[in-house]
Amino acid sequence: MRIGELARRAGTTTRALRFYEAQGLLTAPRTANGYRDYGEDEFRLVREILTLQAAGLSLDDTRPFVDCLRTGHDAGDACPASVEVYQRKLAEVDACLDRLNAVREGLLTKLAGALARQPGPCGVEE
Repeated sequence: MRIGELARRAGTTTRALRFYEAQGLLTAPRTANGYRDYGEDEFRLVREILTLQAAGLSLDDTRPFVDCLRTGHDAGDACPASVEVYQRKLAEVDACLDRLNAVREGLLTKLAGALARQPGPCGVEE
């Protein structure tokens, strides 16, 4: 299939596919006249990349998954390097959640203090 059809089927743009190619994530077999001629394997790689990016992984994070599929595995996360990416990304998310929870607790404390200083229904501080 040509690049436009692959982009349409995968739900992305031809520009993105060319970028993936430039980054070494996607190879473009060429026909005799120089047109890119993608097959189902390339479609599968692009879908894997898009799914992983939708889950919060960077384009560079998708590399081990693509490599895993290229080696013949049925799933991009069947290889240890892919599992390591999941573990690292989860640690990053957990650290962000910890920071957000600390900010939330601080805001709750500030709000409680501000509410305690508000006048009561009769206009007198309680």
